[in-house]
Amino acid sequence: MRFESLDFIYMPSPDPAAELDWFEKTLGAEVVFAIERFGTRVAMLQPATGPAVLLAGHLHGERPILVFRVESLNEAAAELEAAGASVSAEFGIPHGPIREIEAPGGHRLAIYELTRPETAEHLKGRRDW
Repeated sequence: MRFESLDFIYMPSPDPAAELDWFEKTLGAEVVFAIERFGTRVAMLQPATGPAVLLAGHLHGERPILVFRVESLNEAAAELEAAGASVSAEFGIPHGPIREIEAPGGHRLAIYELTRPETAEHLKGRRDW
């Protein structure tokens, strides 16, 4: 199994609007989108280089989730489970199906398969707040 790339870092955020403002104005991060749906707010920021940062109002916990893209979600999950990892049931994000991985020390990891590549272009520039 090979992680293709670290695409996203999901950050729990009690106030995505305030944090979005800080990342944009203080760090100069590009705001890719800021949406409000299903009773929560999520904003994607793109630093100059590296993975996108998502501020997620619905995400619980203190630690971020590192989200890696894989070619085949089912194959990667099977390989991880065969190696002894605990992998969650599949659920969805706008870009495709995703599964969380339990890691030692409380670290938060996830793998996803990019099945809806058009999502990035569809959300780009959207600013609900």
